[in-house]
Amino acid sequence: MAFFPIFLSVVYVVRNQGGDLEAILNSATSRLNSLAADYELIVVDNASDDNSLLVLKDITGPGGLPNVQVYALTKSVDADTAAWAGLESALGDFVAVIDPLVDDIAFLADMLEKAVSGADVVFANNRRKPRQNLAYRVAYWAFNGLYKFFSGIHLAKEAPQYRLLSKRVINFILQHPQPGVTYRHLPATGGFARANMDYSAEPLTAHQKKLGESIDRGMRLLVSTTRAPMRLVTSLSLFGAGANLIYSGYVVAIGIFKANVAPGWVSLSLQQSGMFFLISLVLLVLGEYILQMAALSSEGPLYHVAQEFTSARMTRREKLNIEDASVTGSTVVSGGISERNP
Repeated sequence: MAFFPIFLSVVYVVRNQGGDLEAILNSATSRLNSLAADYELIVVDNASDDNSLLVLKDITGPGGLPNVQVYALTKSVDADTAAWAGLESALGDFVAVIDPLVDDIAFLADMLEKAVSGADVVFANNRRKPRQNLAYRVAYWAFNGLYKFFSGIHLAKEAPQYRLLSKRVINFILQHPQPGVTYRHLPATGGFARANMDYSAEPLTAHQKKLGESIDRGMRLLVSTTRAPMRLVTSLSLFGAGANLIYSGYVVAIGIFKANVAPGWVSLSLQQSGMFFLISLVLLVLGEYILQMAALSSEGPLYHVAQEFTSARMTRREKLNIEDASVTGSTVVSGGISERNP
């Protein structure tokens, strides 16, 4: 197995796994010991209501496992928010987020190979996922299709939750007002050097996800990470206003050029088209206003420099503090300013 001279942080999010925690963390520390020069294992307990905290206190006590930090949340939150709670406290050069029940920590070595080769973000997609019920699978398919349509990326395939991030990426996410939300998609869309890998490993358990919580999280991601849904609403409002305006012109033309129009049809049609025109116009203005407010409240920095390179040879640097002996009398060049010595 490859060994990496780096400081590695690994974030585990756990909930109600008191019976398996000791085995999971023993396996993780054994693997990390032989993988990195230094490491920390950050365990985020997502408000477990079993004996997880007692087990974690025992594991981190005298004679327990080294380099383990535990953060116990006061209330249960979604997996991305819990993972971000651990990421914020990570100090490593690279930080891996792993679901111990689904993801295989053995694949971390392959991900680190990519990271030390220059990738700021490495995603790993396990082809063998826990089996979910039919309703969940339909909702999962619909959400990923919509998200792909609106934002251009397939979250499940292009930004899976098993990921390795450089400290540079985490610093960038920290500059956003809602890092717990942007953490899910930003590494895949932020312009960083990225690598996507696939592997196959049997999950430790058939973890059934709750459909209601997943829909709530999906809708939050959809409306907070892309403006496309609201832009669709404003476009439909604009179309509605234009269509009603055209219909009003059609009604007026019928009233002028047709002789056998039913009494009251022209006035009633104009009234309805005028009302729908105003409603569409109000929705359009409200939609644009909401878009601007959302942009102001959720946008990150205007720009962020991910990496900086220069040429291997910089002629300006070669001229600094060099004495040119080929010139009669010597010429000393310092800081780009030449002085002729007598």
